[in-house]
Amino acid sequence: MEIEERQPVPAGSGRAEPSGARPEEPVGERSPEPSGPRRPPLARRALIGTAVGCAVLGGVLVLLPSVGRGGAPRPAPGPPARAVTAMGAGVPAALPDLAALIDDREARVRARPRDDVSWAVLGVAYTERARRTAAAAYYPKAEKALRTSLGLRPKDNVAALDGLASLADARRDFRAAKQWGEAALKLSPKRWTTYATLVDACTGLGDYKATGKALGKLLDLRSGPSARAVASRVYRDRGSREDAAAAISDAAAGAATPSEQAAFLRQGGDLAWERGDLQESLDHYRAAMNTDADGYDALAGQGRALAALGRTSEALRAYRTALARRPTPRYALELGELYEKLGLGGAARVQYDLLRELVRRETADGVDDELVLGLFEADHGDPRAAVRALRAEWQRQPGIAVADALGWALHRAGEDEEALGFAVRATDAEHGGGVRSAPYAYHRGRIERDLGLSGPARRHLAEALRINPYFSPLLAPAAQEALAALGEPPAGGPPDDAAESGEPDGSGQPGPSGQSEGSDDAAGTAGAAGSSGVAGSPASPGAGSLGAAVPPTEPARPSAR
Repeated sequence: MEIEERQPVPAGSGRAEPSGARPEEPVGERSPEPSGPRRPPLARRALIGTAVGCAVLGGVLVLLPSVGRGGAPRPAPGPPARAVTAMGAGVPAALPDLAALIDDREARVRARPRDDVSWAVLGVAYTERARRTAAAAYYPKAEKALRTSLGLRPKDNVAALDGLASLADARRDFRAAKQWGEAALKLSPKRWTTYATLVDACTGLGDYKATGKALGKLLDLRSGPSARAVASRVYRDRGSREDAAAAISDAAAGAATPSEQAAFLRQGGDLAWERGDLQESLDHYRAAMNTDADGYDALAGQGRALAALGRTSEALRAYRTALARRPTPRYALELGELYEKLGLGGAARVQYDLLRELVRRETADGVDDELVLGLFEADHGDPRAAVRALRAEWQRQPGIAVADALGWALHRAGEDEEALGFAVRATDAEHGGGVRSAPYAYHRGRIERDLGLSGPARRHLAEALRINPYFSPLLAPAAQEALAALGEPPAGGPPDDAAESGEPDGSGQPGPSGQSEGSDDAAGTAGAAGSSGVAGSPASPGAGSLGAAVPPTEPARPSAR
């Protein structure tokens, strides 16, 4: 296997940037504690992090005595050991430490090409380098390393299986992530970090009961900051915003390293942004960047918040820097839409062209970018192409985000009756759509307006603006205009509410039953009570139904994408 072809550093970087780490327990088997005199309890506790790291590094690093010759203090763990310790805790490693770990493992497998543990560690490190820096070319390297480990040790290689699950999750191949994760848990049922991957995978597959079960297992096994951060994501998806905010606040307070704390602060900033708390979100993002200067997700978040606050020049600088250091399609889309809002059509087109190029590159490296590409095409490109791509994505991965995107693409393509069923699914708490999302509510309201359902449209457009009146530089003003055009409801209630009766559409297939707005009330939506169900839509062609697809029960080993 060719080891580590160094990737070009994005403009302005000044250095190669490794990625963070994900697995929550060290990759590989634990080494027995070396023989010798027992250390005092405090000394033993101080060495726990290094001991775990040494075990993962294949047992070659040896625990040193707590003091050296002449009573000198033992040297602090080196960068590779620190990176492995962070990976074992399920938190991002410092990027320089991760770079050192990659160099160390590459040297190890060159010298000992049959070292399956080192191959697994290297594969996980490559995955996190790709995830953290958006250098997707490292994903194929990660897969080769992990499959090499699995080939060297086909049985009982939980480290390689868990690494392949994390790799598939990073590539948004949620079905493969679930299969690999379940295979790892068969070998190690208490490997709690694998449950975090399963939470993501089951969410992406739209299997929200399985998501809850995986989270329950995770919290039974672990209650630290990493587990609280995973719980926060699930609470957010359920619409429990207060619980989500409390969980991520606890996680940030308990973080042990700057990289870990920065990741949790950024997650807290995202939650504040989604509920329209601009200054709080900006404070979180700035704190994250001050804690870890390599956290470019937080810098893009700053751009989002600054733009909403009207600080346009600062927003553009933040976005440009984030995109240069961590070039992702979503950043390009957000920056392009900001340019479009400012009337800079040429600059917007440059970003949209960049988005397509980034998607092309990432797709070649096995990343599933159909969701962001579909949303882009629906609003700025070819809506019918978006429908085709998102129908296929729904067949593969029928999660709530895909339901929303497909519904919106159908609306933009003029298929409003079918679009409404997907929009309802995306906002239906009984099927996992409990998240309080301004874009989802806006999409549903616009579809309902074009179907002549003025009462529901008025409610959902108003809901979008209540959740976050700044949710998009282009769509938030459109929501305000659409709501104003609908005017006040007629006295005695809107008569068109009766139209929301779940009638079949032109395909002859009955759509999903109408969802009461009571689920929105449970999530804290004001003024939404009293609506009945909405008109149905057909199931997505090829998807069988709007119900969540059931993943295979056998943990077959998937092939590379």
